[in-house]
Amino acid sequence: MNKKTVSKINLFFSGLLSRMDENKDFFTDITINLKSGTKAFPAKILYDGDVTLDYQAVKRKMNIDGIWSILSDELPKYDEAQIIYSERGARIVIDASDKKVTMRHEDTASEVSKTSVVQTGREYVVNPALAKDLLTEIGILAKNGKIKNDKIRKYNQIDYFVELMQGVLKEIGERDEYVILDAACGKSYLSFVLNFYMREILKKKCHFICVDYSPVVIDASKRMAKNLGYNNMKFIQADLTEYTPAIRPDIVVSLHACDTATDMALGLGIRLKSRAIVSVPCCHKDILKQYSYEPFEAITKHGILKARLADTLTDGIRAAYLEGVGYKVSMIEYISPLETPKNIMIRAVYTGKKNEKSARDYENLKHMLNVNPAIERFLKEI
Repeated sequence: MNKKTVSKINLFFSGLLSRMDENKDFFTDITINLKSGTKAFPAKILYDGDVTLDYQAVKRKMNIDGIWSILSDELPKYDEAQIIYSERGARIVIDASDKKVTMRHEDTASEVSKTSVVQTGREYVVNPALAKDLLTEIGILAKNGKIKNDKIRKYNQIDYFVELMQGVLKEIGERDEYVILDAACGKSYLSFVLNFYMREILKKKCHFICVDYSPVVIDASKRMAKNLGYNNMKFIQADLTEYTPAIRPDIVVSLHACDTATDMALGLGIRLKSRAIVSVPCCHKDILKQYSYEPFEAITKHGILKARLADTLTDGIRAAYLEGVGYKVSMIEYISPLETPKNIMIRAVYTGKKNEKSARDYENLKHMLNVNPAIERFLKEI
């Protein structure tokens, strides 16, 4: 290739190197295919804290500027070159010869169309065929590419949760980078799938902080993230009532954190003034053990009815407290009760304006029901 061609390649390639540095958490690699006649000579650039050029069976660590110094010397020896820049959700391809130099962008998310998965009959927001590597790694998909029978309901719940996050993202507005904190994350299934959706489908920069008290699930999540190359995720073993991240999260999420772990998640979001809190509670034992209300004794003497009423009271108390401290709250049935009876989603968006009426309602509910709600207890303990 002549000097003019090499100069044109440099214009495009310098942009790729800048993007690689800016998007290092999402960068995969740069593959270079050099051709001389019928012979092909491959090279690859990796970035894992250090830049590594793998060329002619030699791996060399160098700074970013050093890459072009080598390529500019090598390119004139070849007739054609194809440079493929890959990051999560996107590819950029440069095709070069003395005839022309072109660059095109490819959306890897569009390579698999949205089609229903036969075994469930529903169309997913995060299509299992598109997210095959991710879902296989976290144990949702079997080797045959189908969702495991015992994971169908779990994945339906996660996918519906992700679908409803679209409205929350719009409400809090555009951010240079979204910071998501997954409270009581367990094995972080929700964060892994939401990460895929935000980065590879919505093309948004995002950073995930996943917190759980169990070191076992945190270690498992770290391994899965490393295997997937999800460098924009951090996993922390900590007590939610004591943990404070270095940066204010945009959204605190929690999926089926059991009983008062949901209150810990809500309390953490309130304490950090998170721009939004999205939680699907699970189990409601705390208020169930405490509440009594004489006018309802004819109903609550039946254990199953007392438990069902406790579910409603617990989430209603949580909503009143959130509104009282400055959140706009909506309560929705986010998935069919056939999938799970624990299907109420609490969506709270921070307004900064305390609702005095809701605060009074909360206090009235406490005294009327003779309860000391966990959401307030945890905040007082800090």
